Amino acid sequence: MIYRTLGSTGEKVSAIGLGGWHLGLKNVDEQLAIRIVRSAIDRGINFLDNCWDYNDGASELRMGAALRDGYRRQAFVMTKIDGRSGKEATRQLDESLQRLGVDCIDLVQHHEIIRFEDPHRIFDEKGANAALVEARDAGKIRYIGFTGHKDPRIHLYMLEVAQENGFKFDTVQMPLNVMDAHYRSFEQLVVPELVKVGIGVLGMKSMAQGILLKSRTVTPIECLHYALSLPTSVVITGIDSMEILEQAFDAVASFQPLSDDEREALLAKTREAAATGRYEPFKTSSIFDGTAENPQWLGEEPPEVRDLMPA
Repeated sequence: MIYRTLGSTGEKVSAIGLGGWHLGLKNVDEQLAIRIVRSAIDRGINFLDNCWDYNDGASELRMGAALRDGYRRQAFVMTKIDGRSGKEATRQLDESLQRLGVDCIDLVQHHEIIRFEDPHRIFDEKGANAALVEARDAGKIRYIGFTGHKDPRIHLYMLEVAQENGFKFDTVQMPLNVMDAHYRSFEQLVVPELVKVGIGVLGMKSMAQGILLKSRTVTPIECLHYALSLPTSVVITGIDSMEILEQAFDAVASFQPLSDDEREALLAKTREAAATGRYEPFKTSSIFDGTAENPQWLGEEPPEVRDLMPA
């Protein structure tokens, strides 16, 4: 396994991270999920991704079961919360702690920052970030980050609002893949800003649940090698079988940073397919937007906003 430093935290994390969403899928039973997590940890993957809303909590419950019997000590556990209000964020965080069966989560991230209003709600005086800072001070969490998959300009705005509020995130998670480079590119717009200030870069959707592979322009190993060649602390990949877990380890074992010529060759192969965002529907549609389908997850708008509305 390759280990990298997580931004300015000093934490050493595996360059490949285990995606949590797949652990709760219907085609993955609990015993297989536990086997995947423990096998990954046994072979050197220590970064575990999850989210409060994944599969109605099943993903966190299964990961929690896998973390028993001493495995918690070997893992860097990350989960996400959707709540924008402090009250909702606290409720979701407490549920995640209970499901995962831990007293402290290493990294909690604000999930799905996909709207320009999200930063304002989160950084409200009684918003979600104040709740996470309070939880951090209480020892319930160690680090704070945010995620999003829609538009790099929204990520940049979230960073701007955070700075205005005197806050620096520890991590930021975003789609980083061979097609992102051609369309609404997080790689080109967001990654350089994170590297500049020492924020950990978490890559996701290296294959976009296999959607990128349907373009027939690139292989799974090429996808992983491309993302690993970026200044990522971790490339999170979904794993729903022992075969796919083996694929991830094969990618690490065979990895060498891409040369400029190799990188350009991959980008040339994917340029036409990527031009319109067709194979990145998380950017161009609402299909991947769980908080759009479940707005109640976000919690109430700030009181000062609600008070302005007509009776």
